[in-house]
Amino acid sequence: MRLHRLRITAFGPFGTTQDIDFDDLSAAGIFLLHGPTGAGKTSVLDAVCYALYGSVPGARQGSGQGMTLRSDHAPQGTRTEVSLELTVAGRRLEITRQPPWARPKKRGTGTTTEKAQSWLRESTPEGGWKDLSRSHQEIGEEISQLLGMSKEQFCQVVLLPQGDFARFLRADAEARGKLLGRLFDTRRFAAVEQRLAEQRRTTEAEVKDGDAALLADAHRMQQAAADDGRDAELPLPDLAPGDPGLATEVLTWAAVAREGARERLDIAHCALTAAESAQAAAERRLGDVRELDRLQSRFAEAQERAARLHAREEERRECEQRLERARKAEKVAPALGLRDAAESEHRRAAQEEARARGSLPETFESAGASGLAAAARKAAEELGGLGSARRAEQRLADITAERAALGRQERADDEISRDAAGWLESWDTTRAALQERIESAQEAATHAERLAGRLEPARTRLDAARRRDRLVQDAAAVQDRALTARERATSTHEHWLALKEQRLTGIAAELAAHLTDGEPCAVCGATEHPDPTRKTAGHVDRGAEEEALAAHRAALESRTAAERELSDVQASLAAATAAARGSGTGADQPGGTDPTVDELSAAVEELRRSHAEARDRASGLHAAREALARAEREYDRRVAEQQEAERRAASRATLREALGREQESLEAELAHARGTAGSVAARAAQLERQTALLTEAADAARAADETAERLKAADARLADAAFRAGFDTPVAAAEALLDDARHRELQHRIDAWRNEEAAVRAVLAEPDTAAAAQRPPADLPAARAEAETAGRRLRAAASARDAAARRCAELDRLSARTIEGTRRLAPLRAAYDRVARMAGLAAGTSADNERRMRLESYVLAARLEQVAAAATVRLRRMSSGRYTLVHSDDRTGRGRSGLGLHVVDAWTGRERDTATLSGGETFFASLALALGLADVVTDEAGGVRLDTLFIDEGFGSLDDQTLDEVLDVLDSLRERDRSVGIVSHVADLRRRVHAQLEVVKGRAGSSVRQRGGI
Repeated sequence: MRLHRLRITAFGPFGTTQDIDFDDLSAAGIFLLHGPTGAGKTSVLDAVCYALYGSVPGARQGSGQGMTLRSDHAPQGTRTEVSLELTVAGRRLEITRQPPWARPKKRGTGTTTEKAQSWLRESTPEGGWKDLSRSHQEIGEEISQLLGMSKEQFCQVVLLPQGDFARFLRADAEARGKLLGRLFDTRRFAAVEQRLAEQRRTTEAEVKDGDAALLADAHRMQQAAADDGRDAELPLPDLAPGDPGLATEVLTWAAVAREGARERLDIAHCALTAAESAQAAAERRLGDVRELDRLQSRFAEAQERAARLHAREEERRECEQRLERARKAEKVAPALGLRDAAESEHRRAAQEEARARGSLPETFESAGASGLAAAARKAAEELGGLGSARRAEQRLADITAERAALGRQERADDEISRDAAGWLESWDTTRAALQERIESAQEAATHAERLAGRLEPARTRLDAARRRDRLVQDAAAVQDRALTARERATSTHEHWLALKEQRLTGIAAELAAHLTDGEPCAVCGATEHPDPTRKTAGHVDRGAEEEALAAHRAALESRTAAERELSDVQASLAAATAAARGSGTGADQPGGTDPTVDELSAAVEELRRSHAEARDRASGLHAAREALARAEREYDRRVAEQQEAERRAASRATLREALGREQESLEAELAHARGTAGSVAARAAQLERQTALLTEAADAARAADETAERLKAADARLADAAFRAGFDTPVAAAEALLDDARHRELQHRIDAWRNEEAAVRAVLAEPDTAAAAQRPPADLPAARAEAETAGRRLRAAASARDAAARRCAELDRLSARTIEGTRRLAPLRAAYDRVARMAGLAAGTSADNERRMRLESYVLAARLEQVAAAATVRLRRMSSGRYTLVHSDDRTGRGRSGLGLHVVDAWTGRERDTATLSGGETFFASLALALGLADVVTDEAGGVRLDTLFIDEGFGSLDDQTLDEVLDVLDSLRERDRSVGIVSHVADLRRRVHAQLEVVKGRAGSSVRQRGGI
């Protein structure tokens, strides 16, 4: 993977667009990324990571990422964007990402949130770009597949954080395991450990469940083997689930319980046989006694029934006689029914005739049925002649209604005409007033537009004036700091020169301190040193001089930063002053002076007030136009209504004349047809009512005559039928009749007496019953008590036999289930033993695992050994062959082994822990470890070439010689066609590394300055 170009817009501290050409920086193999603290050096690396993975490394990542990554210095309408051009796996790609952001609404106030967007393009052979995807998920999968590593691996391998590897050198085995596991993705081995542990817990639970089931069956067998509420003689062994030998103990106990149950079953069989014989004999005796008691009771009951029949003999004869007279009267019943029906019919007809004659005038009181019918026909003929008069009367009513409606319409039209005329008189005045309102509102709208064009520039000048006043105060403070920084830089420079001169003066004493008798002098070569120079009081050594030099360099950097800050403030002040003056450049003020904030604020307020007033007046334009349109529509409606009313008035006059002529003709015709009645309808109603009454009376008179004749005939037939049946009068025959219920009652009583008499004679004639009556009374309670005692003994014996049989069956069933459960549990227990041994070995808790090394730690130990070997190649060169990193799998304290890391010191020949290294040694050891880890992880990720690496900080702890050696090692990376970016603010690196990317911070946001080439 090689980076070519990075473009950052409104990202982090960068308020504007910044372009970084990595091809130019990488030409020398090593380039420096430097700048003051907080300028945004790390933000450049964050932008690279965000372009690739859509998120930033470590703690910088948050849930509201779009709001976190956006620069506070960016203009309000500029969107945050990161674009990265790189080559990976032989393909040149361009990735562009825009996080979500809250932009100002295009209309109104407030903000609206836009979603995140991403683009992925690939370079074509023709030199153009081809779009591949705009999906966040697809782009993330494509980049992860091409790079072959996750975001965490990329940040650890490409963006080498030295602080993390320094902690890695001093960390314990557990912390190293977490880092290595994250880089090499050993989760599958941890999953194997977890899977084995889960299998061990699962099989252990299954074994315990099986043992618990065996114990439960054993307790059920103990309950089944209990005899008469007492526990079994053989108690259960005291065992718990998981105890060895549990199945054998349970099976042995079950066999003993089964044998005891079978013995008790044989004894119960013998007792049941004896009880059955005794119960059969008692039942036979009880049956004989019951039969004797039944026969004796039957004979006594028959005698009692015969006595009751004899006492009711007279009542029986009376019922038979009453039933005989009823049979004779039934012959007269039809004639009686006919006479009653005729009498009822005649009574109703007479009542109906009296009611109908009561509604007629007195002239018809003595008229017969034929006279009433003739009068009804005459009234009907007169009613038929009134049909034409009825129609004429209805037409006259319609004419009256029409003339009344015409009068109402005339009054309504007169009202409409008067209303329209009154409204139209003021039309010209109303229209002129509305036209004046519209013209006034249009003039106000034009004035409001002119004021709006002047208001925004005035507000801009006011903001610039406020910013100018703030910058004036800031410029004074920054100028004081710059002056203080210059003075400090001068004083530290003089102090350093003074110390350097003192050291050169006493350099002989410093050289003499290293002389040894017999060894040649480094200056003159003599082996004798008779009078070496001694150090005097106030001697300055190399450390003091370097400390003064460092203080001077720090003061120079502070002065440079202060001067740069002062320049930025002065430039911002000039820009704000020019903006506050506006296009007139101070011409608006007397004498060309700059306008004050109060003056500009008053001008803005006056413009805002005038604009608001004009806008309020202009807001009535639409309402005035709508009012004029409504008035014009009302004018047209009023004119149309007035014209329509006049047309209707003309047509009504013609219609009123025609209706008057027709009304006179109809009134003359109706005067003749009404007669003495108030109207033709009243006369017709009189005739209809009279016709109906006469017809009804005629019909009622004819019906009364007919029913009277039928009643006379029915009386004659009834008298003849009573005489032939043997009754003196029809009344006697009627009294002898019985209804169906009474007749059935008497017949049932007679039949019951006869049947009872026959039954009694049959019982008294039975030989067995008569013989039983001669024997002594039967003792039924004694025989029944004897039989019940025998039955209870039999049921007890049967229950005991059934209980013994159920006990044997239950013990056999539970024993079979226990044997089957033991067979199923045997392979499960073997599997548990095997899985438990494997889980303990993988977890490092087994006695067979002497070093207590987990499976994941074992894999990571192999990776750590590879990393140590790769790191040693560079560490030896950085340390001039002194240090070597070695992996150790010894246990540390009570912890587990496998992830130990030691350093071998060639000067002492001893191996020691990496935590004992000094600050500078720790830096280049961690750098070597990071580079070695990058090589191993790269190989692990599938051999993806990493042509661009970044090393973040840590160079300030090295001396000049070590720094040269470290830079040589980094320079050697070019042998593998790599370029290394060093992120540091160490000043000495600016002289040693020519290709540089400087991040400059300012009040308007940070910017980058690039210097490349060899």
